[in-house]
Amino acid sequence: MKRLTKFIEKNISGKKVLGLVILTNLVYTFMLIVTIPKTMEFSNGMKLLDMMPTGYDLDYVSELFSLLGENGRLTYLTNQIPVDMIYPLLFGLSYCLLLGYLLKKMNKLNSQYIYLCLTPIIAGIADYLENFGIITMLKNYPELKETTVYATNIFSVIKSISTSIFFIALIVVLIALGIKIINRKTSANNA
Repeated sequence: MKRLTKFIEKNISGKKVLGLVILTNLVYTFMLIVTIPKTMEFSNGMKLLDMMPTGYDLDYVSELFSLLGENGRLTYLTNQIPVDMIYPLLFGLSYCLLLGYLLKKMNKLNSQYIYLCLTPIIAGIADYLENFGIITMLKNYPELKETTVYATNIFSVIKSISTSIFFIALIVVLIALGIKIINRKTSANNA
């Protein structure tokens, strides 16, 4: 916990956190607007594995990769995946620091709440493991191993769960910080 706290305190200047959050969201927007639609042009409406928060199975992967065809699988591998190899690092780092920044504002950084800062990092690591699984499946297609699909699916679900926990924690922290600021202003006005 001390290492995490030290790392966060060293890197939570408002400008740095804001810059990282903006950069992260620019990369995410690029994926949503460019690389994901470009890949999905080949999928006949089926969602890419990256976009399946509740997971998938061997049949889904087989059908998706078949529909994508050679050009779609190549687009997935050479367009979507490279951008998605940048995003998890940015997501984990920027949102860890954002939560740390907000916890510092509430004087809660040196408490058990610091562990919430790990949720975006866990999501980022799971995203990388998911990507490595997708790369393996794309390169080995049509030879899909059920164990690879199963493991990749687990990482997709872990990514989804930890991302959801992070955003719930972020909302709760923002509400708590808002209440603290309102109470502080109300006290100052009444004094």
